Amino acid sequence: MSLKNDAFPSSAAFDAINSSLTSSEADRKDAVNKGKAIFAFKLKNTKGQEEAWHIDLKDKGVVSKGEAPAGKKADVTLSLSDENFGKLVTGKTKAQQLFMSGKLKIKGNVMKATKMEPILAKAQSQMKAKL
Repeated sequence: MSLKNDAFPSSAAFDAINSSLTSSEADRKDAVNKGKAIFAFKLKNTKGQEEAWHIDLKDKGVVSKGEAPAGKKADVTLSLSDENFGKLVTGKTKAQQLFMSGKLKIKGNVMKATKMEPILAKAQSQMKAKL
């Protein structure tokens, strides 16, 4: 099942992240070991619509649509525009630049947000071809 939402072009990154997590059991375990958190993403597109995804690197090493599952709270929530998420996952900008310029809002454990960089890096090569 695709995680992409056509109203959010950069959401194809969630498919790329999911495939990088599921392609190898060793990579998935490594990501869970390094992440140890649930990362929520809230994207807003040019029409003002909002959509959410989350990456569970606490237990399972999977990507899903929507808020964190019932009974589990996201350790960190990243809110940004679809356009800026696209730039982030293709490596055209860094999370720190977006955060400092107010284009990325982080709720929860800010230090956990830094654990997301290696996961995004794995998806970058796949995303450059798509975006």
